[in-house]
Amino acid sequence: MKKLVILGAGTAGTMMANKLARALDLAQWSVTVLDQDGTHLYQPGLLFLPFGMYRAQEIQRPRSILLPPEVELVISAVERVEPDKNRVVLESGETLDYDLLIVATGTRTAPEETPGMTEHAWRKSIFDFYTLGGADALGRHLADWEGGRLVLNVAEMPIKCPVAPLEFVFLADAFFTERGMRDKVEIVYATPLDAAFTKPKASAALGDLLSSRNITLQTDFVLERVDPDARVIHSYDGSSLAFDLLVTIPLHHGMQVIEKSGMGNAMGFLPTDKHSLQSKGWENVFALGDATDLPSSKAGSVAHFQSEVLLENVLRFIDGRPLVSDFDGHANCFIETGHGKAILIDFNYTTEPLPGKFPLPGFGPFTLLGESHANHWGKLGFRWVYWHLLLKGEELPIDHRMAMAGKWS
Repeated sequence: MKKLVILGAGTAGTMMANKLARALDLAQWSVTVLDQDGTHLYQPGLLFLPFGMYRAQEIQRPRSILLPPEVELVISAVERVEPDKNRVVLESGETLDYDLLIVATGTRTAPEETPGMTEHAWRKSIFDFYTLGGADALGRHLADWEGGRLVLNVAEMPIKCPVAPLEFVFLADAFFTERGMRDKVEIVYATPLDAAFTKPKASAALGDLLSSRNITLQTDFVLERVDPDARVIHSYDGSSLAFDLLVTIPLHHGMQVIEKSGMGNAMGFLPTDKHSLQSKGWENVFALGDATDLPSSKAGSVAHFQSEVLLENVLRFIDGRPLVSDFDGHANCFIETGHGKAILIDFNYTTEPLPGKFPLPGFGPFTLLGESHANHWGKLGFRWVYWHLLLKGEELPIDHRMAMAGKWS
């Protein structure tokens, strides 16, 4: 019996386990998934927790019910991978051999690496929302907050879900407007980028929207340190921003197991071929999702599109056939803009977001690079799709390759 091991039972790992359980000859291959805890978190839902739009129990499910019975789920921290020996060492010292390894370990936030961030003001006047505890604490704080200067700061790129920080300030604008206190809140969006987003057309549209909502855009702000007593954040270029409430998107790294195994780059992400998803260091190691060093968005839609290519290449690798270089960096993201509307963007490695209709050319129902109520309902409806279709590895009516149909320059 040959052994396929998947590190991580998040979005990417769960999708791949379900796809492989259907595609492999399970009389010849076993599939084992490793994760350090037994609870699966719907990470897009964290954005809505601080504003009372979701409850914590609505975005969590046991990992065990999301995997087929043919797949073995092992709940254990992993001490390290020994890729030259084709084995995984668990925290207990037990080892698991593999013939093929898929790395889907995701990424982690590291607020403690920014001086002053996690001192006495942490989760009192300084909050994150990329963790369940952080989003929950921020929601409790916002419920009684009387106003002041709210600064949303992205410490550095890359981060998970690059549009989520923008969504937060748009939702904050709507939240305070609905509570009749928007005039008491100044909202500042501070980013290390030179524009609102990484792609020019999307940056222009999002920048205009920030301006129309009276949200100040502070570009080229690369966070160096936090002064929690003075309530000031400092950039490496010497500039600073005062805050009454700081919402931080902390530094991101790959998971520590990748670092400890000597498999990652300087930030702990696994060097991966950006088209085939095969690791650059070991031919029987593949990766997808946030764990990779690819120049694509770290988002669930990207992991979904990658999974289509990775499934094909795993089967080809097993059969001794050449791999396909078929992943084009496709990303598809709804951006909540508040007041019951959202924007949809669709892009890849080489083509930036363009206006148009999606997924049916000329019809939609979703609008590309423009606000609509339909986009908002699409964003909310994705939660059902996530639990019932996407995680199960079901086919969705969107090709993993980005299509130009329905788009215009």
